Amino acid sequence: MTAKEQVEQYLSGLYDQPVSQVLDDSMTYSLLAGGKRIRPVLLFSTLELFGVPADKGLKTAAAIEMIHTYSLIHDDLPAMDDDDYRRGKLTNHKVFGEAVAILAGDGLLTDSFHQISGDDSLTAEQRMKLITVVSGAAGSRGMVGGQMLDMVAEDKELTIDELKTVHRHKTGDLIRACFECAGIIADQSDAVIQKLVKIGRNFGLIFQIKDDILDVEGSFEKMGKSAGSDVSKDKSTYVSLLGLTGAKEAMQEMVTETEQMIHELSDGNASLLDLLHYITSREN
Repeated sequence: MTAKEQVEQYLSGLYDQPVSQVLDDSMTYSLLAGGKRIRPVLLFSTLELFGVPADKGLKTAAAIEMIHTYSLIHDDLPAMDDDDYRRGKLTNHKVFGEAVAILAGDGLLTDSFHQISGDDSLTAEQRMKLITVVSGAAGSRGMVGGQMLDMVAEDKELTIDELKTVHRHKTGDLIRACFECAGIIADQSDAVIQKLVKIGRNFGLIFQIKDDILDVEGSFEKMGKSAGSDVSKDKSTYVSLLGLTGAKEAMQEMVTETEQMIHELSDGNASLLDLLHYITSREN
């Protein structure tokens, strides 16, 4: 079973004893909507680097994917990005209505921390550290703060440094948390975890630069959502600031730097390097 399949199987069994059937249906609709599971796979690949089995990080990986899914449900709402499609399917609020979609996001976010706190395969200290890292990455000083910066930036031209700050929080913090959590689960030293944080930050920025490129080059057929949304909202992106060629060059420069950091940490980890190259070559 691949890492992605392992996560899919676990997530599919999360909501089988509903308090509210419609709420569980709404959460499951988005949770199992066919995502790439990049974040869980990044966590598993980092554990592999230290010889730790994926099972040890399964609940933390699921928690991070639940938070990511909640953010997509809320992002798609009319008050936010107002999108009709996500991964080729109608967005959650288009199927279940806005009120249920909001509660589905709330449920996934809150349930994610229950996953970590109830993980008996980890020590109490590890669970506390993981909750601190994940909540920080997801909250007002992380992803949510980045989403706010992104909204405020509409119709404004940002500098590259300002754009990096938006990207680092909106997309990057949750990706960075995957690496940091893996270091905690693998009982690594603070020095090693800080190296993982740097690698994770680069992964997050590379992922977002590629998203900016796909918003120009992508298609609905490949992406499962409409391209050109950043242009229509007059948002600053790597492409709008550097041009398409410049954005690709900036991404490749960061890829080269990240490859070097992975080699220094692990003498070359095939899984992480493969994921790095997958992120830069993906079409959705």
